[in-house]
Amino acid sequence: KFTPGDLAMTSPSSTWLDNAQRYGIVSRCLHWLMAAGFAWQFTSATLHWLAKDSAIEKFFWSTHPSLGFALLVLAVIRAAWGLVNLRRRPGHAAGWAGRAAAAGHLLLYALMIAVPVIAVLRAYGRGRGFSPFGVTIMQPTGQEIPALVDLGAALHGELGWVLLAVIAGHIAMVLVHRRIGEDVLPRMAGR
Repeated sequence: KFTPGDLAMTSPSSTWLDNAQRYGIVSRCLHWLMAAGFAWQFTSATLHWLAKDSAIEKFFWSTHPSLGFALLVLAVIRAAWGLVNLRRRPGHAAGWAGRAAAAGHLLLYALMIAVPVIAVLRAYGRGRGFSPFGVTIMQPTGQEIPALVDLGAALHGELGWVLLAVIAGHIAMVLVHRRIGEDVLPRMAGR
């Protein structure tokens, strides 16, 4: 029986969409672009922690707010694209392993959105305005909202490091799958 999903897999546009065997071009581009962005963000955060006030730290740290906002936008786009492709995507394993993988992916998405949202709330709470890449998102108000500043101070960095740990776990699981003969990397690498 022929279904609309079969049409997506046989049409020229199928390379753009996800299918049961692999992720499409859009999903792969979003994934690897965000991976590079997060590598840059965690480099800037590490340098900010280890080499504060050095020239390299100042260079990387100056990009942190703008790139963080770009990653927030990309995470929202990626989540929406994932929902559009939900029924076409490669599935998780059955049983507890599949449920754990699905929970891990949900946690990744939640953190990819929550960490920068908390930073934006903190920026708003400081009353200084926010203009990533020179585009004004929030005008300066001059009024501080201590609860938002405190929220950002308490959670942004800590949840950022949790996100790094979850990303490390994600990478580790890709390597585990490869080791046990269930290589999942080609799904996202496009091979």
